[in-house]
Amino acid sequence: MGRQWLHAKRAIVNLKKGQVVQKLVKEITVAAKLGGADIDANARLYAAVEKAKKASVTRDVIQRAINKGGGVGGDSSALEHVVYEGYAPHKVPVIVEVMTDNHNRTAGDLRVLFKKGQLAGAGSNKFLFDHPGIVEAHHPDPASDLEAAAIEAGANEFEPLSSEQNDDIPAGHAAARFLTDRTGVHAAVTWLKNNGWSVITAELGYVAKMYPTLDETQRAEVGEFLQAIDEHEDVQRVWAAVK
Repeated sequence: MGRQWLHAKRAIVNLKKGQVVQKLVKEITVAAKLGGADIDANARLYAAVEKAKKASVTRDVIQRAINKGGGVGGDSSALEHVVYEGYAPHKVPVIVEVMTDNHNRTAGDLRVLFKKGQLAGAGSNKFLFDHPGIVEAHHPDPASDLEAAAIEAGANEFEPLSSEQNDDIPAGHAAARFLTDRTGVHAAVTWLKNNGWSVITAELGYVAKMYPTLDETQRAEVGEFLQAIDEHEDVQRVWAAVK
């Protein structure tokens, strides 16, 4: 084969990178569509733009995505926000958030992806999740008091995070996920930014109330299923009752 395997590997890496950039750009469009084009007033947009910058997405591409989502300059987005509910293998509850310009196509794709699980009807399992504001951030001082930061930022709960859990967290940094009221995301982001924290996620999300017990084999099967869902180009978020 010579070096054909190396070229194939590079092609896969480039494809993955392209998919990541595509998702980041779409997230900017979605954030601007849902919360407006003003980065200072839209916490989700701010976090999405920061992620895109770290991925070397150009300023022009970022601005076009903002304009498209916010309807600035006559370039508006036709994306529709759709939430699907269902179950991964072993009856793990799942909520999938989609932004699509073709509902029928996306619905068909998800039905195929859910063949190892179960795509449920509307309103079937949201009661298994809380729906809070979620802010994830890190601080360069590893000794940062996470509880004090949560209190000052107005969060109701917090949990420590590490670089092993999230690639956006630099090694050696203090990091946490802060759960807020749904109206408290922007205030939490503002306090964190003003006090030396780097915000990597800011959004309304779903947190499972209970987690099914899984062995290692079951956990791996659920992980493969969720990864396949997450890799679909129209899927923006996958929330599952699995740690």
